[in-house]
Order: sequence, then C-alpha cells, then structure tokens
Amino acid sequence: MSSLKFTIIQTALHWEDKGANLDALSKKILGIDEPTEIIVLPEMFTTGFSMNPTLFAETMDGPTIDWMRRLAAVKKSIITGSLMMEEEGKYYNRLIWMLPNGELGYYNKRHLFAFAGEDQHYHGGQKRLIASVKGWKINLQICYDLRFPVWARQQRDEDKESEYDVLLYVANWPEKRNHAWKTLLTARAIENQCYTIGVNRVGLDGNNIMHSGDSMVVGPLGEILYHCAYEEDIFHITLQKEDLIKTRAQFPFGKDADDFKILDPS
Repeated sequence: MSSLKFTIIQTALHWEDKGANLDALSKKILGIDEPTEIIVLPEMFTTGFSMNPTLFAETMDGPTIDWMRRLAAVKKSIITGSLMMEEEGKYYNRLIWMLPNGELGYYNKRHLFAFAGEDQHYHGGQKRLIASVKGWKINLQICYDLRFPVWARQQRDEDKESEYDVLLYVANWPEKRNHAWKTLLTARAIENQCYTIGVNRVGLDGNNIMHSGDSMVVGPLGEILYHCAYEEDIFHITLQKEDLIKTRAQFPFGKDADDFKILDPS
C-alpha cells in the first residue's frame, strides 16, 4: 500500500502585494529540508481574498505560473494553491495543480462567496478536478465550496467504489466562522470516508478581517490528525492508503449510498 506526504503551509499574506507574498513563500518552500510530495498553499496566495482582479489577475503564461513551475521542479514536489486568473476576458479564482515536470491542471472555484461580492467579480467553475498521484485520487476544492456537500460527495461507480481518497480545500476562511470551518471539514471526512485537508491563512487582511488559520487534517472516521490556529506553520504529514482501505472495509457505509449525478449547470 502506498503513502502520500503533504506539506501544509499556513501563512499570513501581504494584502494585494504579489511580490512580497511570492518572496515570503519562496523562502518557506525552499526552506523545507525534507522530501515531500505535495506542498499546499492557501487560497489567493498572491494577494489575499481581494475583489480587484482587474488589477491583479494573471494569465496562464504569467509570472506566478512560472514561479510555481520553477519551485515545483526544484523541490521535486507538486505545488498547489489558488490565485486570480484571467481568461478570455473573464476572471476566475483558480486552483493550480503544478507537477514537478511542469505540467499542470486547474480547478475554477464553483461556489462564489456572494456575501463578499465574489460573484460580482469572478466566474464560477463548472467542473471538478480530481488529481491522481501514486494511485491516490485527490478532489481539489476552494474555501466556500466546503459549505456545499453535494459538490464534494463521492460519486461511486457500479461497484460502489470510492471516487477519491483525499478531499483538499485551500481557503481564506474568516476567524468569526472558524467553528463552521472546523465542523464542516470533519463532516466531509466522515460522510465521504476520506482524508480531508483544509489549508487556511492567518492574520488580518486588507478589509480588517481576521483569519485564525485552523488548518486541519482529518481522518476518514473524523479523527483530527493535525490542527493549528493563529500562527504560521509548516507541517508535514504522511497519509497511509492502507489505513483508509481498512476503514472503508470495516465500515462499508458507501455501499448504502444514494446514486446520483451532478448535472452540468451550463
């Protein structure tokens, strides 16, 4: 059975200052002194949760993609996190999944946070992205997606086999709703019988909103494997596929799950 090592970077972000954020994150990433397979950054790691994509959005051949490609090659690790992207005149909150060989995938945030006006500045995605690494399947999502369980729900095949093994959220989730964040991460792990990872930022943003971090790794039975609040942290965790398979075999709840399909809203 395979293992998979994640490195979680819970960090403060400089408001709408791409240069300062990339410089700080470069030092953190290059300072990782042990092998790792996936390095996870928060949502909108170049700017914070800004509603100014006309000023700060990049394209897929822009400098931050080059930065991710270069560091992924140096560290021989996948690097993932979201940032503002522009494509054909539309703006997206886009998670990038950068491989060490320079190839990439991406996921556009489906659920836009209307409470903060995100839906007025960005377009929502229509497709999920489930990445494959060493026989593991990883469902990649962003922040507010966490509140919508159907979007994360395991869509099982005819044999009722699980669609994915890890559910990963990158976020700028405010401190005042951190109870919901921690509760929903745990719920998603339990209901989908998977590992769930949430990587959040810390500190004040440009709107004077505090973020407590509360980055977490949750096991398939809801057990908390990692939790850190209020301080910057770089944490390494190795997940074991064997433990996941044993849990699913011991508690085969997935075989009783409802069959459903998510229809393309477009």
